[in-house]
Amino acid sequence: MSLPKITFWRVVLVVLMTAGLISTFIRFYYGLGASTNLSDEFPWGLWIGFDVLCGVMLAAGGFTLMAAVHIFNVKMYKPIARPALLTAYLGYLLVCAALMFDLGKPWNIWHPIIMWQPRSVMFEVGWCVMLYTTVLTLEFLPVVFERFRLEKPLRMLRMISVPLFILGVILSTLHQSSLGSLYLIVPGKLHPLWYTPLLPVLFFISAIAVGLAMTIFESAMSARHFNHALEKPLILGLARIMTVVLIVYTVIRFMNLIRSGNIAYALQNTTEAQLFWVEMGLIAVVPITMLMIRTIRENPVRLYVVSILVVSGFVLNRLNIAITGMQRALGVHYVPKWTEVSVTLMIVAAGITIFALAVKYLPIFEHPVPPRIEEEKAVAVPPAIPAHAR
Repeated sequence: MSLPKITFWRVVLVVLMTAGLISTFIRFYYGLGASTNLSDEFPWGLWIGFDVLCGVMLAAGGFTLMAAVHIFNVKMYKPIARPALLTAYLGYLLVCAALMFDLGKPWNIWHPIIMWQPRSVMFEVGWCVMLYTTVLTLEFLPVVFERFRLEKPLRMLRMISVPLFILGVILSTLHQSSLGSLYLIVPGKLHPLWYTPLLPVLFFISAIAVGLAMTIFESAMSARHFNHALEKPLILGLARIMTVVLIVYTVIRFMNLIRSGNIAYALQNTTEAQLFWVEMGLIAVVPITMLMIRTIRENPVRLYVVSILVVSGFVLNRLNIAITGMQRALGVHYVPKWTEVSVTLMIVAAGITIFALAVKYLPIFEHPVPPRIEEEKAVAVPPAIPAHAR
């Protein structure tokens, strides 16, 4: 048995996983105080801002593509639906894992199941995440059953597939928007550049935009690293839809800031204003301008760059809401500890590794036989000898 080849990225993976495991030991042996720079005044930091808020958002491609293919019957996107589903499934599993780090008593995570608080937004988010993760498991199981040729359970799941897809879209819609609702109760603490009663709407629209961008991103990466054919017409179609979603998000965001008068905060010389303009540059100005240019909009490589900008912009948006926008009112200056950063990087590295293994061992991508191979097979078959020539 040959040893795995040592490459740069494998070395990086080992380093990240090792640092993350050391931080995991510190977190669960010594507690949150020793492993984070969080406090009673600032209890939500990187693990909520990135691992949860961004993790859920980055997994939004699952419900977007599942709704398009299986509910609205847009079959042209079927070849890229399973990779999006895999990304969503891994995203939610890793969000659940990240919560174990952030919760002070993670062994009590089962409490919402029996201790109901129906007036709590967090209670609703918790239930939606639990139920949607269950639905994603059932949606993903056919891939496993196909791999091991388990026909009977595969038929049973296909019988209930449409209700599952509908339920998944409903649950995902509810909690993508509810994550924004979490911040509606802090109007005096969240900076006016980000606080608005429309936060649930903006969270939902941004999730759709990021879901489309992540699908473009992972399609390009899969074509490069997994020798999968790039579905160019599908990527171009997603880019057109993403353009519309970004414009809608931008118009709502700026109209709300102008009508509320909070746009004045964007013109001040503050850290919040500077990060706001960086965020909007990555979300709106640069991507929309690039997508309006036909040579960029119809070039998969350039769309890959656009998708990175969009994802980066909305990640910054979530971090601004969770961290930047809260610091001034609370009178704290939060900088994540190295253990917080290493745990986050470990979770990201684990997600990429599991995605690669799933692509290798499960039927995630469709691999149709290229026409050239079919033609070669046809030529290779010798013609039948006529009876009179025998």
